[in-house]
Amino acid sequence: MPLLDGRIAVITGGAQGIGYAIAERFIAEGARVVIGDLNLDATEAAVAKLGGSDVAKAVRCDVTSAADVQALIDAAVEFGGRGTIDIMVNNAGITRDATMRKMTEEQFDQVIDVHLKGCWNGTRLAANLMREAKRGAIINISSISGKVGLVGQTNYSAAKAGIVGLTKAAAKEVAHLGVRVNAVQPGLIRSAMTEAMPQRIWDQKLAEIPMGRAAEPSEVASVVAFLASDMSSYMTGCVLEITGGRHI
Repeated sequence: MPLLDGRIAVITGGAQGIGYAIAERFIAEGARVVIGDLNLDATEAAVAKLGGSDVAKAVRCDVTSAADVQALIDAAVEFGGRGTIDIMVNNAGITRDATMRKMTEEQFDQVIDVHLKGCWNGTRLAANLMREAKRGAIINISSISGKVGLVGQTNYSAAKAGIVGLTKAAAKEVAHLGVRVNAVQPGLIRSAMTEAMPQRIWDQKLAEIPMGRAAEPSEVASVVAFLASDMSSYMTGCVLEITGGRHI
């Protein structure tokens, strides 16, 4: 039987990159997915690629708005037809990189709002529903930047570190209700954004990885699928690094 047979999953920021790879893996494992993203056209295109309305649904969602996240979850409840959802993946994110000297207050606030407040909105609203069902898995996407801090990313590193603290605190609050909350910290992932890096920067990052290569988005999706499934039924408050050994 597939790992996620018959389950309903919500994925924020799922129109591309890691979020799309997670949606693809979830569907392969028997789940149906509802994708929330700011760009509705891109999200609808992603749903078409994933197999259409039988397995996926697109919803425009600004994760900084609690009302938008609630509407996303409500759409997933309707899509599933069972009065609840089984999995919530808080993946939506942006970057506004700059050194502290050059970073504006707006750039700092934007990144904190999307990553940290967005993750909080998704975690608390999904948990409110899951606690009634006495089961559910929430997976928050942090980053290795939240563990080590990276130059030019005081906003991003702070937000991703905050997601770790949020995950652990939330896990303690809802564990007795049957809801699990875990996080992953990807490292260098091969994507359109990272492949656009100057070769010198790419080589520098690659040299820090004992396994000697970047990860594919599908490799992050595999770990998220594990955390969403009953194979991780006794795990909560955990942070799994997907880095090829970088920064261990």
